[in-house]
This record gives sequence, structure tokens and C-alpha cells, in this order.
Amino acid sequence: MSGHNKWSKIKHVKAKQDAIKGKVFTKAIKDITTAARAGGGDLETNAALRLAVERAKAVSMPASNIQRAIDKATGNLQGVHYDEITYEGYGPNGVAIMVECMTDNKNRTVASIRHAFTKNGGSMGESGCVAWMFDKKGIITVQRSDKDDEIMEIAMENGANDIKEFDDFILFESDPNDFNLLLKAIEKAEATILDSSVELVANNEVDVEDDIAEKVEKLIDILEEDEDVQNVYHNMS
Repeated sequence: MSGHNKWSKIKHVKAKQDAIKGKVFTKAIKDITTAARAGGGDLETNAALRLAVERAKAVSMPASNIQRAIDKATGNLQGVHYDEITYEGYGPNGVAIMVECMTDNKNRTVASIRHAFTKNGGSMGESGCVAWMFDKKGIITVQRSDKDDEIMEIAMENGANDIKEFDDFILFESDPNDFNLLLKAIEKAEATILDSSVELVANNEVDVEDDIAEKVEKLIDILEEDEDVQNVYHNMS
């Protein structure tokens, strides 16, 4: 019996590790797909894609998975057509939520997204119902170092229109059209880039009670687990 219990524990641990690895891979694939969709599949000209691929390799993602994600985003996947679609809705307490998807079956995806909203205290809305609450921006997060002043000066000369300083990192914002220019300049300056993406940023965040925040976070987690979902944005502070 003890041997059986030991094997059960090993299987449980392995299942947990596989789940964690699966989430890491899912995040990496979505980062690659988003970057390739925005800037094309050429690593030489698309700095965001190059960094996303490097991060995927760092977590031991197979090269075939990486290439498939790029092909999916750029429309080069044989026999399959993917559509980009954004769903809008409200989470608990009226928190605004935007869900960016890439799908080969719109009916499946909309049903899945609507189910997630409905079962978790939210509701899907019509197109445009919350989009006005968000602005699209290029966001680059850089680890602080003794070169901060130099990096910030370079950033301002290459498209950064806002800089926010925190204890451990600096966040640069840009117009989406200037994102790759800014990213290449920061990369060339040999800064440690922690994250980089073009994303939707809420122009007016709302405060909610802790119990509401937990419900919203649960809804977001469920949405992000959907294989058709690329990104989820909200205006909860």
C-alpha cells in the first residue's frame, strides 16, 4: 500500500508541474502570437517578436510550437483561417473587461466567452460598450540599473511619451506606431527588458472591495485559460 501511496503522490506532483508548465507555455505562445500579429513574423524587423521567442526558448518551448504560433498569427498555417475578434463586457461590480481573441470558429469562441462571463458574475456587452474606456499603448518594462538616466534619455528620443519610475523597474509608454522603434533603441542600449507589448490600457481605473476583486480575478483567470483568448484587459485598479 505504501508503494501505491508513493506513486499517487508522484503522479499528483507531476500533474501539478505539468499544469504550471502548461500555463507558462500558454503565456509564451500568446506573447508570440500577439507580437507576430502586430509586427509580422520576421525576427529581424520585429523586436517584440524576437524577445517573445527568446522568452519562449528560455522556458524550453519546442521550436515547432514557436513556429506554429508565428504561422497562426501571420496567416501562414496551412488549411486554417484565423479571425481576430474582441469581445467586451462587464465583470462583477461593473468592472470593464476587453477580451482579444484569435479563433478559427467564432461560434465556439463567443459561446465560451459568454459562458465565462455569465457563470462568474459578469455579462457580455455590445461592441463599443467599454472600448472607449481604453487606449492602445506600447508598454516596455525595464529593470532598474546604474544606466537609468541614459536609458530614459534614449527612450525620450525614440518615441517614449511617458515614463513611470518604480522601485525595481521603469515603465515606458509610447504610441503603438512608435513601439518597435522604442523597443529596438532600448534593446540596443543593453537594458534588461522585463516585458514588452502593445496593449490596451484603461484611461480611468476603478477601485473595488477585496471580495469583488477576487471575483473579477477569477473571471479573468477563466477567460485567459481559453485557448482562443490572446489577451484580457480590465479597468480595475
